[in-house]
Amino acid sequence: MAERQGDTTELAADLRAAVRGEVSFDAAARALMTMDASNYRRVPLGVVAPRDGDDVAAALAVCRAHGVPVVPRGGGTSIAGQATGTGVVLDTTRHLRALLDLDPASRTARVQPGLVLDTLRSAAAPHGLTFGPDPSTHSRCTLGGMIGNNSCGAHSVAWGTTADQVRELDVLTYGGDALHLARGGWDQAPRALARTGLRTLVDDNLALLRTGFPGLPRRISGYALDALLPENGVDLARAFCGSEGTLGVVTEAVVGLVEAPRARALAVLGYADESAAAEAAPGILPYGPLTVEGMAADLVPERERGLLPRGAAWLFVETGGASAEEARARALEIVRGADAVDGTVVTDAAGRRALWRVREDASGTATRMPDGSEAWPGWEDCAVPVARLGAYLRDFRALLAAHGLRGTPYGHFGDGCVHVRIDFDLLRREGVARFRAFSEELARLVAAHGGSLSGEHGDGQARAELLPTMYGPELVRLFERFKDCWDPAGGMNPGMLARPARLDENLRFAVLPAEPVRDVAFAYPHDGGDFSAAVRRCVGVAKCRTAEAGAGVMCPSFRATGEERHSTRGRARLLHEMLAGEVVEDGWRSAEVRDALDLCLSCKGCRSDCPVGVDMATYKAEFLHHHYAGRLRPAAHYALGRLPQWLRPASAVAALLNAGAQVRPLAALAKRAAGIAPERTLPRIAPRTFRQWARARSRTPASASAPVVTLWPDTFTNHLSPDVGVAAVRVLEAAGLRVRLPRAGLCCGLTYVSTGQLDRARAAMRRTLAAVPADAPLVVLEPSCAAALRGDLPELLGDDPRAAALAARVRTFAQVLEECAPHWTPPRVDRPVAGQTHCHQHAVLGDAAEARLRERAGLTGALSGGCCGLAGNFGFEKGHYEVSKACAEEQLLPAVRALPEGGEVLADGYSCRTQLGQLGNVRARHLAEVLAEALGEGRDGASGGGAREGRGEA
Repeated sequence: MAERQGDTTELAADLRAAVRGEVSFDAAARALMTMDASNYRRVPLGVVAPRDGDDVAAALAVCRAHGVPVVPRGGGTSIAGQATGTGVVLDTTRHLRALLDLDPASRTARVQPGLVLDTLRSAAAPHGLTFGPDPSTHSRCTLGGMIGNNSCGAHSVAWGTTADQVRELDVLTYGGDALHLARGGWDQAPRALARTGLRTLVDDNLALLRTGFPGLPRRISGYALDALLPENGVDLARAFCGSEGTLGVVTEAVVGLVEAPRARALAVLGYADESAAAEAAPGILPYGPLTVEGMAADLVPERERGLLPRGAAWLFVETGGASAEEARARALEIVRGADAVDGTVVTDAAGRRALWRVREDASGTATRMPDGSEAWPGWEDCAVPVARLGAYLRDFRALLAAHGLRGTPYGHFGDGCVHVRIDFDLLRREGVARFRAFSEELARLVAAHGGSLSGEHGDGQARAELLPTMYGPELVRLFERFKDCWDPAGGMNPGMLARPARLDENLRFAVLPAEPVRDVAFAYPHDGGDFSAAVRRCVGVAKCRTAEAGAGVMCPSFRATGEERHSTRGRARLLHEMLAGEVVEDGWRSAEVRDALDLCLSCKGCRSDCPVGVDMATYKAEFLHHHYAGRLRPAAHYALGRLPQWLRPASAVAALLNAGAQVRPLAALAKRAAGIAPERTLPRIAPRTFRQWARARSRTPASASAPVVTLWPDTFTNHLSPDVGVAAVRVLEAAGLRVRLPRAGLCCGLTYVSTGQLDRARAAMRRTLAAVPADAPLVVLEPSCAAALRGDLPELLGDDPRAAALAARVRTFAQVLEECAPHWTPPRVDRPVAGQTHCHQHAVLGDAAEARLRERAGLTGALSGGCCGLAGNFGFEKGHYEVSKACAEEQLLPAVRALPEGGEVLADGYSCRTQLGQLGNVRARHLAEVLAEALGEGRDGASGGGAREGRGEA
């Protein structure tokens, strides 16, 4: 269409006057929508979040009047570029996300397009029902996006594609027509379509429509014109599925639900390689499985290999049954009948979840090759007849080798659908030319095997240009005429499917700096020292947009606000646009990036939970370091970011400061000056530090042969919760260890890092490197400080070989007991527990040793995941209180409220204990405190008195 896109001021004003939902034309809103999960980038004019169908109609009318195209968008997880556009993006996830009705009797649900799939599945589960199609993005993809892409997922061998489950659609066209689409013949078709010539188009081309489409279950490419054949019931709703937003906007949909098996089991079969696994897949289908998924060893992290049977590639075969015994029997039958190297059956829910997580994370894991080089989508989901899958994979591997490319296939082997990320060089002209040449040859190979260019994610910009290779020019011309029947003005998502853009246009890498961005503070060792490469890690799979926290942490701020800019992906997109300099123009000084990062808790959850290892806490610290270089910082950066240097002199007048904090006017004044949220209570400073207790105490001399450990007296333990340090010394010595402290005045640099004061952080870390003995494990009681020493220190001091050596010696309290006192038996506490695994521990250190120590001590129950919401300085800073509180209310506070009377509240992190005290009125303790109390040695802690005079190593 002819787009009149000059000055957008009038367009924005007209949209704001017509639409009740949010209308955003600012740089940040546009930057957030430039990309989906593909290789492509297109900059929209603005974003509209309609509140209802009337808002959608109003927005379409305004855009039509201005000659501006419209792009409907759900979760933005499309992998072929179809969720990007140059006009106005309609964001359906903000308001159009309701489950309008669920009818168990008819097994149907009426939904709005922005409803997340898992929300529907959760609502259907109590009725024994589910929605059959389940892409790996099920926790964040929307029903509207699934309809647009005709999404499938792992269970398609049992329940088909989204089109198989769509019953009715309410659609608004760019021209303003409201259409109700269903199956039922041309007599039931909307009158508005009757005048378009759509029926004539079909009637005049019956022979071509009956012979031109390959007969395979995962044929997603092109328009589903064959759904309009009389023998197929003239199903307009099905024909609309997979149209990628090019025909109209879905405002409501009626979808079918399927009966969910009461019990499931998972058979995992090991094979010599992926071709052997692929060739075995057809033989599994007669057993009636729910899934037949395949993947190779390249995509399984080393830490998770132990979950799988022997082999270099695996089939994941899920079975269902009316009982656990029946599901298990079916799985065992498959293991016995399969010609596999090895096989196992997993029936417990936790074990099955762990295995499925390995498979579902593959779309992110595959973006990095074993040597760390980058790999990209583009040929993500071709499908061939399942009987030809093994042969196709061998030909595919040969084609990769011929072009000097690498990629690891995985995917829905039971349906012949293969996912793969390939190490295209999309940063240089030669690499883009190879990408194009390979794409053209692969399209011919897929067609030769009787396959579909897209078997799940749609054509988008990645494959639509090559549709003539699969369908021939005559049928592709019918696709263009079909598009024109619905959208004669060409206003719906132009450049997709019909008259598509070239597959090597609009690549998102073209706008990035030509040279690596190396003028940075962190080393980015896994990204070649290039900040640009670090930002490129985010490929948009959007696991950070999961609305409900599971076993992980990422991304607490998104779950609190529901806004894209507060997700890890959203922040990565803004950093990408900052480097591009087209939409976000101020570089490191960008206010848009600063504001989006403001609600990042630096929890580090993304470092472990993001499938591609995006580390937004590090990126935030880097950004703040540059953003405030030579400029005045927020007050909290001086007060909280430099906490270690303030607490040292404050200890001398702790009693006076604690008394002043109880006087409301004085406390309010102090909080205002320090940039602290007025709702917060100022922490109490210990009148006697942990170090003072250690110097003054008397002790029984330890055996000279006892293992020596260095106990790190972090700022929080030393000045704010010295009882934790006292307890740790008691337990470590009871376990037969000799404890020593490094010299005073050392700091891990944590608070400097979290506020982006990286020069100060490096100075503090260098002092630590010079002073900490190198001959013993370094025990760190505060998880955030341990994470700083383990992760931030070697990345900020990458040029100092001592940094990696010190990081390797860092141990948590439980880890050092397990390693250095393996035969020690902890005292029995025998109490139920609730509390928090510190987010930094989850992300950087792991908590397996802590879980084992709790079990040995009889502390039963799991600690909650997520983030407490305080997160060091974050929850104390002015303007963060409500988000901080929302994070705590998500998992931590409900878990503690549900703890039986007499239970123990555990939290090894000072922030977590403080949050529990201030929001939950609960006293939480470090695991060391609980064990020390159980040893029966009293509680002559540093916060009181009673320590005997004397000196010792600790």
